[in-house]
Amino acid sequence: MPTIPPLQKLLALCTLSLLLAGCDQSEVSAPAPELSFAESFQEQLIQAQPGDVIEVPAGVHKFTRSLSLTVPGVTIQGAGMDASILSFKNQAQGAEGLLVSADDFIIQDVAIEDTVGDALKINESTNVTIRRVRTEWTRGANTENGAYGIYPVQTRNVLIEDSVAIGASDAGIYVGQSSQIIVRNSRAEFNVAGIEIENSTFADVYDNVATNNTGGILVFDLPNLPVQGGQATRVFNNEIYGNNTENFAPEGNIVGNVPPGTGLLVLANDNIEVFDNQFRDNKSVNIMIYSFALGGRTVEDPNYDPYPEQIYIHDNEYIGGGTVPGHAALKAWHAVSGLDSPNVVWGGLVKPGGSAENIICLGESGHTSFMDLKGGLNPNDVSYDTAPHNCSLPRLSQISFDIPGDD
Repeated sequence: MPTIPPLQKLLALCTLSLLLAGCDQSEVSAPAPELSFAESFQEQLIQAQPGDVIEVPAGVHKFTRSLSLTVPGVTIQGAGMDASILSFKNQAQGAEGLLVSADDFIIQDVAIEDTVGDALKINESTNVTIRRVRTEWTRGANTENGAYGIYPVQTRNVLIEDSVAIGASDAGIYVGQSSQIIVRNSRAEFNVAGIEIENSTFADVYDNVATNNTGGILVFDLPNLPVQGGQATRVFNNEIYGNNTENFAPEGNIVGNVPPGTGLLVLANDNIEVFDNQFRDNKSVNIMIYSFALGGRTVEDPNYDPYPEQIYIHDNEYIGGGTVPGHAALKAWHAVSGLDSPNVVWGGLVKPGGSAENIICLGESGHTSFMDLKGGLNPNDVSYDTAPHNCSLPRLSQISFDIPGDD
């Protein structure tokens, strides 16, 4: 066998080494690009398992499409409502920021900003905790803002606490068609409606601040919805002041009828207790209670009861307000009387065949200014007599259910 010269052997070995190195490199795939937090967060929501805690680090995290969660028992945990921000300013797809349809859901210490539609919608869920969450449209009051900030609907056992809602073109904090509700220690500002309880039962709304909205707090029952018969809401220990922002709801929305300067508005709800609140400088009226049929409005839903009954208002503080009456019936009355709105105004309609007794009770002393519009059709035909309303109603019970982390 011929001998290979050393130099040729060395060259052959080098060539072989290069070929082998080339083969090795061709078999090693390039490292996968690191996911942004937005991509990672979407993936975590999709792949979540019951019991998972999904953390949102501090920072502004930008999303272009809606997020959703359908797995029960998940917690979304941020670093603070002013630290962990989910921004949808460039949203191109979806109707909400975050849509949740899952039981035993907790979200806390995050902000959701500038969504195209609703910021945080919770649908058909039981045991929902929303704690230290901020929803906001940062451009301020604008008709093109999303409708709802914090928005549980068709839910049960709902807690909203220590949260903030700013800039919604309908309601900042809205709970609809739900039962067993607590809204507490929260702030609603520069929304059309600050806090709204609609077509719901058994709600406690307390220790909140509602200011700079069109209407501070609304308790509504509306027709043509799957769940009706709103009742048993307590509104107490709230500060409801300076709700004088012009109404910026899109045309056609029922909340677009709320006059700027409204403190508390009760529409067609039963068994409502309003006490220990401070009402201040709501320029249209501090408290107004009326039927959906006030002013001749027709009701086509045969299952709907448009008349509020058993409204107990007592031990509230009133400072100023009522200087620019805004509701149509109040405007007409003000034009002929020149007076400021009383602290409590009732539309005066009674269910056909029913009694006016105990519809509105102001406590045994009745120490507040009051007006009965008697249907609102004749501004000269009103009553300021509190005597028929010097009555009390049974106190409503505290709302209670198991709340995670509420030791």
